[in-house]
Amino acid sequence: MFWAGGYADTAVQDLEKATGVNKSGLYSEFKDKEEIFLESLKFYYSSTERKILLSREPLGWKNIEDFLRYVVERSSGDQRGCFGVNSMRELDLLPEAAKELIAEDRRTLKRLFLKNIAAEKTKMAPESIAELVATYFSGFCIEQNMKLKRSSLFEKIDDLIATLRMI
Repeated sequence: MFWAGGYADTAVQDLEKATGVNKSGLYSEFKDKEEIFLESLKFYYSSTERKILLSREPLGWKNIEDFLRYVVERSSGDQRGCFGVNSMRELDLLPEAAKELIAEDRRTLKRLFLKNIAAEKTKMAPESIAELVATYFSGFCIEQNMKLKRSSLFEKIDDLIATLRMI
């Protein structure tokens, strides 16, 4: 629900309907909506394949390409792109602990990008390329909410990887 509707637009009633658990049941497990959101975000980060995809040997562009393709392939319905990136659009509204979790995940993702980029021969500093890829990833995830054809998204990935191989 939070992934599809965002933090602000997801009411406890929406969570009740989606989970089949009434308000008192939700609050017997969680302190409030903030805690439900935070636990949802933690679960999302712990269950994604990205760390596996970005850590495979040999490191390099192929891992970044596979990671981006994975993001497209697992998107469906209203859950498109990345829950964490989509949540960044409401950063000022999120609980402090969620902001910290999102920031830590972004640092982890950049480190994983950097490891893969450093394994390639580049003319540009790997750190700069990692920043560019992280920025691309955020925009790419948000753009997926426009419900573009998968073939169009895969073309964008192909273009990015071809560009990265040149820099």
